[in-house]
Parts: sequence; structure tokens; C-alpha cells
Amino acid sequence: MNKVELHYKKEKEVAYCMKSFKNLILLAALVLVLAACNFGGDSGGEGEADSSGGEGEAEKSINLSITSDPPSFHPALATDTTSGAIMASVFEGLTRLDPEGNPEPAMAENIEVSEDELTYTYTLRDAEWSNGDPVTAQDFEYAWKWALNPENASDYAYQLYYIEGAEAYNTGEGSADDVAVTAVDDKTLEVTLNNPTPFFDELTAFYTYYPVNSKMAEENPDWHTDPNGENYIGNGPFVLDSFASSDAIVLKKNDSYWDAENVALDTVNIDMVESEATALKMYQSGDLDYLGSPFNTIDLNALNQFKEDGTLNIRDQAGTYMYVFNVQDEIMQNKNIREALTIAIDREGLIENVTKGEQKPGTGLVPLTMEGFEEPTEYFQSNDLEAAKEALDKGLEELGLSDPSELKIALSYNTSEAHAQIAQFIQQGWKKDLGIDVSLNNSEWQVYLEELDAGNHQVGRYGWLGDFNDPINFLEIYKNEGGNNNTGWTNEEYTQLLNDAAKETDPETRTQMMKDAEEIFMNDFPIAPIYFYTNLSVHDEKVKNMKSDPLGNVQLKYVDIEE
Repeated sequence: MNKVELHYKKEKEVAYCMKSFKNLILLAALVLVLAACNFGGDSGGEGEADSSGGEGEAEKSINLSITSDPPSFHPALATDTTSGAIMASVFEGLTRLDPEGNPEPAMAENIEVSEDELTYTYTLRDAEWSNGDPVTAQDFEYAWKWALNPENASDYAYQLYYIEGAEAYNTGEGSADDVAVTAVDDKTLEVTLNNPTPFFDELTAFYTYYPVNSKMAEENPDWHTDPNGENYIGNGPFVLDSFASSDAIVLKKNDSYWDAENVALDTVNIDMVESEATALKMYQSGDLDYLGSPFNTIDLNALNQFKEDGTLNIRDQAGTYMYVFNVQDEIMQNKNIREALTIAIDREGLIENVTKGEQKPGTGLVPLTMEGFEEPTEYFQSNDLEAAKEALDKGLEELGLSDPSELKIALSYNTSEAHAQIAQFIQQGWKKDLGIDVSLNNSEWQVYLEELDAGNHQVGRYGWLGDFNDPINFLEIYKNEGGNNNTGWTNEEYTQLLNDAAKETDPETRTQMMKDAEEIFMNDFPIAPIYFYTNLSVHDEKVKNMKSDPLGNVQLKYVDIEE
């Protein structure tokens, strides 16, 4: 897990005007002046009197930014951090992760697990959709089976494969009736798993497991394509109040939410700001309250400044920044070329001089935050130029080429100053150390994801942030073709090891199976891991409880504003 020149719309200019005069308005309390100026509506400012003329409580709002439109507004079709950050605010699953990343009951008021740890029985609390409909067990059954329906092409359907019958239905070898998810009644959901899955409570907090208002969705199958429409209904702490493509998203507190009394924010304003430099200026001028994952990336050029003034928050994160090779490409199908490019990268130099966020050099797929993988396994020596040149020579010979300059390699990434700086550093290294000319291509996030999924890349930037706290989450990406596997790489022994690990009940044996699988994967170089993420963020001092969990999630439900 997750962009062109920024054009300010007139609405943003109005919002800027309102913010710049906020202090004056607060001091003078000239509510009538606001009306006379015909600004109209609520721009997210604090301290307005309520409509009845009483003093009222100051509205609590936060100003954030993302780099582009979310690629999807459907929980079962979302695959990225941008979409996920919106989904986590507008929807809610059976469980939710607390600020420390621990699962806690959400839509489920009670969870019973059978003695063999295969059957989960959920009793739903009294909760409503934002249109007033009750949230029912049928909504969960409908949503999960919709995600598994092969006609809906959900890339994340495999996250449901832990459920009995799920994989067979998704791969066309079974039916929806075979999927062991049953709405016993409106308040009771029963789920049977293939094997004991100790992290299942974390999975049910993930967006692929969110419910959908089944009555509405059956009547309006395209409900998610119009987030401004009356059919875009959520059950989370916020509702999607408005969406203007390439401009802004506004979330409002969901008064129908079961735990609304513990949601402090009234409004979440999310501007779309493609440039990290522009977002930085907005933060420094007070127009943004937060910079960092999962919403955006801090301008790398500002990290030293934030370190020096003590405002930079750094936390290890379960994520791997990597370049993926399209092994179907005529050049990238050559393992020796992939190996040469991978081991030639100067990861320490990149971290010290470019990313500057205390990341750890990546020499494997699974990040060091995962249990059993805390000690780095060096499947190769980073920046080993002698070995890289040896592999390159072998690859050139196998391709029938005599000189590195004959290679034509394109490196693609989604538009971002940070990704560009990383790509330029690696491009220069590949040229200087290996003699390979590399062209750089960038595109907006949604377009970029579509290109990756279509296999229209040679080498592509990719990042995977953990969806739940288990190494299998990283390894299973490459278990099968399709889904989130954008390398085209598969290996039967690798797949079998992961299948066996899913059935293994001894933790040490299971961990070793996953390590053996990672070794098979890394020895074939379908990716070039670059570094293991850290979560970097800064926020205005008035913002409270906005901290990322070990997976990099920020739950807006818990955030408060104290002026």
C-alpha cells in the first residue's frame, strides 16, 4: 500500500479566504458579516454560532490531503491506501483496529469461537446505515459473496479464502451456496473457516470484509460509481458528504453511527494535492493539519527541518517499498537481468541521502515488523556490484546482446516527487554502475494501477503495506496469478508451501514454511525490495490522537481537535 500540476478551483480560493480571516471572524464574532458577504455554507471553520442563534459548540474539523482521486469507492474493489483510508471512515466491519492496531468489536457486539477454532458466530449490535436502515447479518453475507463472485473481479477476493468454500466459488469451481457465510437471522452471522486462523479478527476489520447495504445494492448495482448519490450509504463513523473529482472530498460525522458520541470530529476536509511541495506549503501556512501516511507523503526535502524542530513522528511500519518486474516482458523474463538490477541498488545510500526516514534496507519481501521475521535475511548483498555485473553479463549473453547499452528498460512510477527522487537515484546508479540506460515514466495513481494490472510495465514502483499482522499477507500476493500479483510470476512449490502453512498449527513450523517460501521467491528475483517502510508524519499541535498503528492505519474515529 498507495500526482500532475495542481490547479486550484474557485471553491478552494473561497476556502482559503475563509481560513485567512478566521481569527478576525472569531475575535469580532461578525456572523452577520459572513452572511452579507454571501460566502454561504460551512467552510469547516471553528467557532460559528448555531443556527438558532445560541452560542453552540465549536465545530471540530480537520484539514487533510490526498494525492489523487481514490481509485474505488467500493470496499470490495478497493486495493490501495487512498481508497482504504476513505473506506475505513465511511464503513465499518465486524471488528475495528484500535490506535495500537489491536482488533476490537465494532459491528459485532459479541464474538463466539468454537473449540476447534473453525466456526465464528457474530451477534450484531443495534446499528444503522446512514439512511436509517438497520445493519443486518444479510448485509455481511451479501457483501462477502459479492466480492467472491468472479464476475465482479475483486482483486482482493483472495482475502476471503480463509472461509470454507470461498476459493472454490471465486475460481469457478463452486457456487455461492458453498461459501460458509450464513445469516442465521438479522442479528446473527455464522462463518466457518478452512483452518484455524489466529488473525481472523484482524481480517474482519479490513475493508474487503466490510458490509454493504444489501437492499440498496440489489436495487442499485452501480451505487458505488456515484459517491455523491443518495444510494452511497455507509455504516461508519463518517458519511461521504461531497466528492469533487481532482478537487476535494468532505466527510461529515455520521449521526446514525452506533458510537457517534465518541466521535469528536464533525468534518473532515480532504483536498486533492498532487504535489508534496504544495502540500508542505499548505501545512506550513496552516491550511493542512497533517502530513503523512496513509493520506499523503511528506516532502523529502523537509524531513531534516522537521527532525530538527522535533515535530517529525517516525514509527516502524509493516510495509515494503519495492520495484516489481514484469516477468512476461522479453527482457524482464530473464532472471539474471532481474538479479543484476536488484543487487546493484545502493539501499543505504538511498536511505541516507534521499528518503531520510530511518527506513531499513530491504533485502526480502516480508518486513522486519512481522513475527518470526524480525531478523533480516539477506538473500543478496545490497550494492554488490561485482555480483551484479556477473549476473548482467550472463543475462546479456542469454538475450543475445553484447553490451548493456543495448538494453531498453523503462521504470514506471505513480506521480510523486518522492517516487521521482527515488527513481532518479536508482536510475543514475544503474547507469553509472551497470551501463544501463533507463527511461522514467510516471502517471496518475489510478491510471498507474490500471497499467500495472494490465501488465503494461517492465519495472514498476510498488509498495505493500500490511493489511493484517501476519507474514502470510505479503507472501500470498504472489501465490496465484491475478489479484495483486503484478509480476506475472508463479511457482508451484511456493504455492504448495503457503497452502501447507495455512493448515499448520505449530507456530514455529508454520513460520519456517513461510521463510522457505520467501527464499524460493527471492532467489528468483520477481521483485527488487528497496526498503522497509517507516511511517513519517507531522501534525498541528491542536490535533490529538492522530497516530498510526503498526500497519500504518490512522483511525479518524479517534481523532480530536483541541484549540
